[in-house]
Amino acid sequence: MDPRHTPVLDRTLPMLANGYAWLPDRWRNTKGPLVRARLLGQHAVALRGPEAVRFFYDERHVRRHTALPEPVRGTLFGKGAVHTLDGGAHRVRKAMLISLLMSPTGIADLVEHTAAAWDEAVRSWAQRPQVVLFDEASRVLTRGVFRWTGIPLDAADEASAADDLVAMVDGFATLGPRHWRARLARRRQEDRLGRLVERLRSGAATAAPGAAVEVVAHHRDADGHLLDPHSAAVELLNATRPAVAISWFVAFSAHALHLWPRHRARLGEDAAYARAFAHEIRRFYPFAPFVGGRAVQDLTWHGHPIPAGALVLLDIYGQNHDARMWKDPYTFDPQRFIDQPPGRDDLIPQGGGAPATGHRCPGEDATIALLQTLAARLARLDYTVPEQNMAISLRRVPARPRSGMVISGVHPPTG
Repeated sequence: MDPRHTPVLDRTLPMLANGYAWLPDRWRNTKGPLVRARLLGQHAVALRGPEAVRFFYDERHVRRHTALPEPVRGTLFGKGAVHTLDGGAHRVRKAMLISLLMSPTGIADLVEHTAAAWDEAVRSWAQRPQVVLFDEASRVLTRGVFRWTGIPLDAADEASAADDLVAMVDGFATLGPRHWRARLARRRQEDRLGRLVERLRSGAATAAPGAAVEVVAHHRDADGHLLDPHSAAVELLNATRPAVAISWFVAFSAHALHLWPRHRARLGEDAAYARAFAHEIRRFYPFAPFVGGRAVQDLTWHGHPIPAGALVLLDIYGQNHDARMWKDPYTFDPQRFIDQPPGRDDLIPQGGGAPATGHRCPGEDATIALLQTLAARLARLDYTVPEQNMAISLRRVPARPRSGMVISGVHPPTG
């Protein structure tokens, strides 16, 4: 490796301290098409832009499974998850998840279950002086996605299941208390769902034919073997956890409607605008800062060498706020997606590439459908926003309004 291209100072601590701002700050102080850094003692390069998305998700260039750090595997994705696979094993496992998460019928059913759960919850919110919308949205989404998957969930267990699913997302990017809560939460839910898989296979429990829990429990890998109960549990969580992660976007929606209430009327009535609003929430607000992989061979990016084995980072937050791609990128403007729907490799809040064959989240279409449905319902809801700390720190990953968005005086919509 050419020593001129090897940064000396390790930037792991600044990365952890600065969160979403770390890579954009490095770009501002870098001339050229990539950023170089040393992370965890390893050479790393960062790329951004639609061309970089296509380069990053080409398995001839970058592989994901060797780059995911253990703290992320042990909290967000789960060990042995589809995200940790490449090649044929990845495609077979991904095809199973796509059959659940990307079919129009499956998405419609998920939205229907979740919308019903929202309407049920709103009636209870009206009986309370105030609610924390982030917490309540997590319970709504948990109820909806568990009903859709066919995973049994007692009312008494709903809050704890929601809390565990939220903890898995909330703790993936830190080594502090949030991280250990995430590990414990994952262990509880993997054990619970692993036992459910065993009961389904033995006939001690049943599920509706075609239900997600039944499909995953009986899925066979690329070699024709049933997944072990732990791996099946991991993938059930990968079918449910992303839906509950939409709690962040629901809180961001309330934040946006409070700051820019002019969007409320159109959002509540216009389905096309609701979809554009969902896209803009996912572009404007911080969620994933970047994703990483590892160069499988010596590569060249616009004439700059990337050595085999180097960490390759795709700058998600930076790309979603790149002035070369988005007019007034720090202005919240859903209209930009009415005028021009996003290209596949332009808007990448949940990763890029092709959902069917690459590592892009297979639940992205479901996320958009759920968010536009819940955001529209939120816009039609009558409530007030009491004084609170709604600051969103870019140092915290994943970021969210500090208060969780407290609302009070909730009245269900009439008519």
